Amino acid sequence: MANYLKRVELQVESTLVDFIEQEVLPGLDLSAEQFWQSLSDVVGDLTPENRALLAKRDAIQVKLDEWNRAHQGKFDLQEYRAFLLEIGYLLPEGDDFEITTTGVDDEIARQAGPQLVVPTSNARFALNATNARWGSMYDALYGTDAISEADGASRVGSYNPVRGQKVIDFCRSLLDAHWPLAMGSHSQAIRYQVGGNGLEVGLADGSVTHLADPTQCLGYQGTSTAPTGILLAHNGLRVVIQIDPDSHIGKTDPAGVADLLSEAALTTIQDFEDSVAAVDADDKVGVYRNWLGLMKGDLAERFVKGGQQLTRTLNADKVFTTLDGHDLSLPGRSLLFCRNVGHLMSNPAILDAQGDQIQEGIMDAMISVLIAKHDLLQNGTVRNSRTGSVYIVKPKMHGPEEVAFANTLFNRVEDELGLARHTIKIGVMDEERRTTVNLKECIRQVKDRVVFINTGFLDRTGDEIHTSMLLGIMATKAEIKQQPWIAAYEDWNVDVGLECGLPGKAQIGKGMWAMPDEMAAMLKSKISHPKSGANTAWVPSPNGATLHSIHYHQVSVFDVQAQLKTRPRAALDDILTVPLSSDPGSWTANQIQQELDNNAQGILGYVVRWIDQGVGCSKVPDIDNVGLMEDRATLRISSQHMANWLVHGVTDEAQVRATFKRMAAVVDEQNEGDPQYRPMAPDFDTSIAFQAALDLVLKGAEQPNGYTEPLLHAYRLKLKASRT
Repeated sequence: MANYLKRVELQVESTLVDFIEQEVLPGLDLSAEQFWQSLSDVVGDLTPENRALLAKRDAIQVKLDEWNRAHQGKFDLQEYRAFLLEIGYLLPEGDDFEITTTGVDDEIARQAGPQLVVPTSNARFALNATNARWGSMYDALYGTDAISEADGASRVGSYNPVRGQKVIDFCRSLLDAHWPLAMGSHSQAIRYQVGGNGLEVGLADGSVTHLADPTQCLGYQGTSTAPTGILLAHNGLRVVIQIDPDSHIGKTDPAGVADLLSEAALTTIQDFEDSVAAVDADDKVGVYRNWLGLMKGDLAERFVKGGQQLTRTLNADKVFTTLDGHDLSLPGRSLLFCRNVGHLMSNPAILDAQGDQIQEGIMDAMISVLIAKHDLLQNGTVRNSRTGSVYIVKPKMHGPEEVAFANTLFNRVEDELGLARHTIKIGVMDEERRTTVNLKECIRQVKDRVVFINTGFLDRTGDEIHTSMLLGIMATKAEIKQQPWIAAYEDWNVDVGLECGLPGKAQIGKGMWAMPDEMAAMLKSKISHPKSGANTAWVPSPNGATLHSIHYHQVSVFDVQAQLKTRPRAALDDILTVPLSSDPGSWTANQIQQELDNNAQGILGYVVRWIDQGVGCSKVPDIDNVGLMEDRATLRISSQHMANWLVHGVTDEAQVRATFKRMAAVVDEQNEGDPQYRPMAPDFDTSIAFQAALDLVLKGAEQPNGYTEPLLHAYRLKLKASRT
């Protein structure tokens, strides 16, 4: 039972009151009375506009539904484009401009490299991701399938020297490729030290050489004659050759090399949104508390691993000696964004003057920035932003008006919390169709604070399906990936970002590699992201970040961006081409059932953990038992796809229900080793998780923009109530 306390015009759950007043506000220049008055004022002033924008979404969708229903089987692209202009879905583009964002940290403005996204609700994961700024290349290669197990190189059991040598050979080749020696190879090195020529490398034949480009050596740790680390740079990223001849690995290496430490996750998005299940005050406080620990630098997590009690904390900065004898300090942690929720959802943690739940996006903005003031005031043991900025990724915005509202919200937060204008920087996620087609005008609305745009195939496809739900039968998910709008959308995002002057000031990002166990495949394919002109891309784990960093040595993203600026922009007509099936009548009953099975199994595998355990992101086995990183974006596309086929009679409710029941048994079996798991079968009527998953399809066509949050939150709250 919620226990609300009155604060100004608001009713605030007591757990949130205690957290704000006892944990967040001490050390800041605001009293409790000032903060609650500010929040109350912002809620009162901005809630009407927020809700009006949501009503406009619904009104536009009604018009789209009417047009789509009337044009089934007779879609004409030019007529469609004119209709979108008429209803204000597609807006005229204004004059050219370039963003003017200032005060941006180098990790965003001047470096290119991997980006992690992590649920802030999980302290251990949040710490691991933040500490993934530097990663062991030896561990990432040895412990994943990035190195083949052929020829006796198995990774099972105790240390395998055959596999270890493969790892060492890979890293020596990496050094040769990007930090070549003037003579010979790193594989011949028997000694590293620093002298008059910078890095001096003794080779096995007795000769001494140095780097072909001596400026690539930035410094060292230890002493110049017996260094413990050699700091090298290439394409704006650093690596450290770690030397320890007494270590298990170093004592087998002629040069005493124990590891290659790679600068990896330059930035991390601490997520309050798609990868968390935060439905009430208790959940929100859990998320906010971990964000507070990250901003103050005192977040710690104790856990047992291998029978030992361990404590994880934030890494310290790394200090080196430059070649001319000065200290050089480099960040030991990722630069942190936080991803607030979008404009849609409300939360019962706070009720407004009318007794209604306040918009969660307003709550997140005020509280996440309040917490980040500890970093701005340097209250903690470490720094996040060295330029005095707060970085917030804002998801699920539809078009320029909604981006402008986020800007208005951030202006108000700055004013209420006593921050200079544009202290808050924004990341605009290009994952809704109305944002894509109006991307230039969206960026214009935040041209003084934007630091990030990105593409997201899964949410973008979910919105694509819902937008055109009544137009016709969507292609299979595999076929959708081959549709022309996908490539055009990915290119368009880069093209518009370059036109608007993002390089040197902001990131252009690409989406997630969803298979954390498939690192060999990632190494082959994810190089496409830096080659596309994206200076960051999402990876599912610290090991993934370390391995993906290789691609940013292989590709100079800023050079690619300079070349791409001369190409014509991707075609809007391609983006507006709806991914309808060209011949659904050719599908066999077996093909249809396979597609339904695949979707239903994925939905159930994710939802059962979300509802029953409050886990918003996890590695979920797919129908073929391949582990996939799942969050609400994957759920949105699968549920909307099934809903579309249900609406158009490709399937019916009886088949959907039967499919879900069969797949529930599969998911139960996949999770039988989890002691916290509650089986869905055979008592489907009593499984709240099963009912939630089924509703996501049966009620999918009527969900706002196809979002899964309203149903997930309602069912999670229902389950929580049943346990009290």
